[in-house]
Amino acid sequence: MEKNISVGEAKATFSECIRKVEAGYAVLITRHGKPVAALVSPTDLEHLKRLRKAGPESGLASIAGGWENSEELASILNASPRQGQRNTPDLKN
Repeated sequence: MEKNISVGEAKATFSECIRKVEAGYAVLITRHGKPVAALVSPTDLEHLKRLRKAGPESGLASIAGGWENSEELASILNASPRQGQRNTPDLKN
């Protein structure tokens, strides 16, 4: 769930914004209607950090290991050979 508010509103209601985050919301802060920042839970921030660290090239194997007892999955994924490009259907027709 997400709540959008302006910078001014965030400044005026900061404690309320924190309570929203504690309740499971992400608070998107905008300036002139454009997103400039977000308040998220520490758990969401850790997930974002892990995904950024993995990068788009690393794939699923790079984020496996981020939860309890996932070492076996990570080793299976790391041992799996890549199969190259997938054949994608032509969606133009």
